[in-house]
Amino acid sequence: MAQENLHSQYPKLFSPFSIRNLNLKNRILSTGHETHLNEHGVIGDRMVAYHEARAKGGAGMIMTEVALVHPGAVFVADPIRVDTDDCIPGYKRLANVLHGYDCGFIAQLFHPGREIVASEDGTAPVSFSASDTPNERFHVIPRPMPIWLVEEIIEYYGNAAARMVEAGVDGVEIVGSHGYLPAQFLNPKVNVRDDKYGGSAENRLRFVREVAANIRAKAGEDFVVGMRLSGDDMSPDGLDIDPMVEICSELAGDGVLDYLSVVAGSSSTLAGAEHIAPPMNHEAGYTAPLSAAIKAKIDIPVFVTGRINQPQIAEQILASGQADICGMTRAMICDPEISNKAFTGRSDDIRACIGCNQACMGHFHAGYPISCIQNPVSGREVKYPTQEPASSPRSVLVVGGGPAGMKAAVIAAQRGHKVTLHERGPQLGGQVLLAQLLPTRAEFGGAITNLTHELSQLGVEINLKSELNLEAIKSLNPDAVILATGATPRRPSFEGDDTAHVVDAWQVLKGEANVGGSVVVTDWRADWIGMGIAEKLAIEGCHVRLAVNGYMPGQTIPMYVRDGGIGRLHKLGVEMIPYVRLFGADEDTVFLQHTMSGEPVIFEGVDTLVLCEGHTPHNPLEDDIRELGIEVHLAGDCQAPRTAEEAIFEGFKVGLIV
Repeated sequence: MAQENLHSQYPKLFSPFSIRNLNLKNRILSTGHETHLNEHGVIGDRMVAYHEARAKGGAGMIMTEVALVHPGAVFVADPIRVDTDDCIPGYKRLANVLHGYDCGFIAQLFHPGREIVASEDGTAPVSFSASDTPNERFHVIPRPMPIWLVEEIIEYYGNAAARMVEAGVDGVEIVGSHGYLPAQFLNPKVNVRDDKYGGSAENRLRFVREVAANIRAKAGEDFVVGMRLSGDDMSPDGLDIDPMVEICSELAGDGVLDYLSVVAGSSSTLAGAEHIAPPMNHEAGYTAPLSAAIKAKIDIPVFVTGRINQPQIAEQILASGQADICGMTRAMICDPEISNKAFTGRSDDIRACIGCNQACMGHFHAGYPISCIQNPVSGREVKYPTQEPASSPRSVLVVGGGPAGMKAAVIAAQRGHKVTLHERGPQLGGQVLLAQLLPTRAEFGGAITNLTHELSQLGVEINLKSELNLEAIKSLNPDAVILATGATPRRPSFEGDDTAHVVDAWQVLKGEANVGGSVVVTDWRADWIGMGIAEKLAIEGCHVRLAVNGYMPGQTIPMYVRDGGIGRLHKLGVEMIPYVRLFGADEDTVFLQHTMSGEPVIFEGVDTLVLCEGHTPHNPLEDDIRELGIEVHLAGDCQAPRTAEEAIFEGFKVGLIV
């Protein structure tokens, strides 16, 4: 009874649920997502440790990422493969681990069709699809699958499922979402075949039906078979909710599939791909109406995924009947303990995902194992398996209350040190306080909200409006000092700096700049700042020209964030000029230089030049503290200006060694 009261806030979320013979303890799901944690195509130590952390944290069910069912299904370098028996030991090991936590385990089965990102050796492979309809995003023209290959791939799906049965996995999910191969057969805009797999609606459904039937025949009646579909492709070449409801109704009526998992978006276009891992500019739980429309027409369970980052959002979706299970994938990347915390009445302790995409999708797209800017242990569970208590408590002084200093203070305090933090400003947060003021970036401030709560829980002494000098540090007599003093706006020298109206991004965000109606924003970093400042000023009515020292705005940030931002800038009429560097300015003209041709690029009629030229480290104390013989560590921008990810990770690492 006491346990029931603990989770009474989320009665639906923590109610058990059954799918065929699989009994789940709750409705919280970690959906399949690319991790880059496999080891030469098979599951090894890193992936087991990663998923074990989520199972230990209370997840009801975990799905492993897309695994290639056929030798011709390669779409990224070094993917997981289930087309030979080599996969069985890794899946069996993971199944044993997850089942030890009473956690269900579903494996995704995958063929990309025309959605080819890369190959295993760097050459462009031949891609196959229902038809030769080109892919806009990756600029791939596929080869139509001959009948023999269609039939072979259907058999390979079933063979892969049989391997999962042998490995002790509870079920498989056919990945038909995001414009991948099954979706390519279902979509009449892509599938223009005139044989038994194309033409009529019934023929377009045939591939999926035969895949599901082959899996069921080879896996047996006790095995869970589900399918993932996009309720709306959000793409010009995709399907929206109305035809998807009909497709789902047909598939559910066959009696072969045990559930449908609903998402949004498509890999085939940049606009559709943004919804694969929707960033913070999308509302939390925004995909729930899609699952609700499908659930209203079918009688098998429906899952939904898309920006469900808090238990109260999941509870609302479930209680309103929009879905039966909620995918909370990035929420668990950020806080693997989210399930246990919500279940035991500790919702305030949840480290909420802010949808920045920086270290999860950002790492994946760059070819690195995924992680989280707020939780650097994610994806590094093998390297940082435990947080060892300090052998003897020490007095640790943290100078600087931005994300680096806050994280360092949290980790040091968790290990048992007596930690005091001094921040010269009136509140904690550092540059995050400015970042959250950019359009669509308000949720970024959640990183500071989360860290502030952790500091409070640990009893760290916080001193605001406290700028320490060397004498003050000497008087405090710390055993160790962590410097996290951040950076200041970089202001390069250029001709006319003293005659033009020049301000920096910080001044704009703080409301300290009188910006005119015609603005040039010089964007040296090609990151969030230049794009965000340009968007903010355009919203406020300025005519904005964004001059980027790179090949596109947002060149250095995750593509789903960048691409959506470029779309908003275009709608606002912002002129975007790539490949230029700042050269000079006068009263009403900005002089740029093309970075490749060296030729001048001149903007006239300029009222204000806004500099987004990066940052300069602010580190006035290090050398003097070292001369005193006090142990000193650095974290974040005071070493070298980068991003919040590096600041928090370095704060984490410093907190482990003091």
